[in-house]
Amino acid sequence: MEELQQLAIYVVESAMKSGATAADCVIQEGNEFSTTIRCDEVEQLKEAGAKSLGLRVFLGHRTASTYTSDFSHQGIERLVASALAAARVTSEDPCAGLPEPEVVGQYPEDLNLFSEDVTHLEAHAMMELARRAEKAAFAFDPRIQNSEGGSFDATYGRKILATSQGFLGAYRRSSCSLSVVPIAAGTQGMQRDYWYSISRSLAGLEPPEEIGRKAAERTVRRLDARKVPTCKVPVVFDQRTGRSILASLFEALSGESIYRRASFLAGKLGEQVASAAVTLFDDATLKGGFGSLPFDDEGVRTGRTVVIERGVLKSYLMNCYTARKLGLKTTGNAGRGVAGNPGVRPANFFLEPGPKSPEEIIRSVKNGFYVTEFLGFGFNAVTGDLSHGAAGIWIVNGELAYPVQEVTIAGNLLEMLQAITQVGSDLEFRGAVASPTFQIAEMTVAGQ
Repeated sequence: MEELQQLAIYVVESAMKSGATAADCVIQEGNEFSTTIRCDEVEQLKEAGAKSLGLRVFLGHRTASTYTSDFSHQGIERLVASALAAARVTSEDPCAGLPEPEVVGQYPEDLNLFSEDVTHLEAHAMMELARRAEKAAFAFDPRIQNSEGGSFDATYGRKILATSQGFLGAYRRSSCSLSVVPIAAGTQGMQRDYWYSISRSLAGLEPPEEIGRKAAERTVRRLDARKVPTCKVPVVFDQRTGRSILASLFEALSGESIYRRASFLAGKLGEQVASAAVTLFDDATLKGGFGSLPFDDEGVRTGRTVVIERGVLKSYLMNCYTARKLGLKTTGNAGRGVAGNPGVRPANFFLEPGPKSPEEIIRSVKNGFYVTEFLGFGFNAVTGDLSHGAAGIWIVNGELAYPVQEVTIAGNLLEMLQAITQVGSDLEFRGAVASPTFQIAEMTVAGQ
């Protein structure tokens, strides 16, 4: 780590000596492993390592970036020269630049982003975990007759950022995941579904047998699905589909969409945009969170942003560039690889859980739709219009009655937010965006 930190400092110093007015350097180094076991046979096995270095330079308000995997002295010289040459021919942008000094720094606590056990895994052990998950799915029900495989993935690495402001930050991170996709045969055809577990550490994963059982259970319950007539009914979204809706909402809340006036939420700060049941956070400081970071990709100290509070829009999510465009302060949401300028990314972006369990929410619905999967995608951030093919289970008198498929959910996201009546207590993080179960009072379900 220290050697890479010194290299990042050297690259920035070289750029400044060559004429840059400001510069930053990001270095990424990592390893990954993945395997898929299908029908007890190894279908895929991949192991790889990579390192890369990116340089962003400023000439006043002109900027350019380049990247390389050549860490030699000659490679760095070429990198610096090409970045400066590109910057000289770009247009000036008064909003371009490094962060203001007062927002630069690192979150002071260890965020538990790295676990050693991921680095010590052996290939045969990882393949055995995938094999056990798939085996458990087959054992659950005789109607599970095929599989798209059990998969195990692991990654770990480090990231370093140095800037000409004197900032130097580094952290390590790791993650591993285990999933299985069973296929079941029923009287009206075949169905598939999946389940997975993801964690910063191997010890944090659900047992393979539990993952296989849940995947098989979700698959079998979809057998012999029906179509339903077009209707307007209460709709309950599970964690998975709720997360997809929040991902669309993040796009509308991103500073990039806001300053371009390409969002239905532009100009609505301080307004009631959702029901009082909705409180939404973006928090980069959750211990072990999949979006947690001690600093963002511009060196800005991360924190917790209240985005919507009891339905009132409190903040957009921004990097330094979009904040300057809007005349606001960055929220520490800059994200980038090694190439290009930073974009805006979520940290841990989530809907605050409510008091009721998913079962209680479902019991409160006399006739409605419990959505468990989206098929296809259709979201217009400018208007908020949203449309998805969907599958799930029909609710009759508070009970999950029968599976449903080949329907479309359609609505406007602003109207949907304002119509959220209940939020579940089942918030779980399986990525940087997370949602508990929630209910919308009424939506159009387009079927037969």
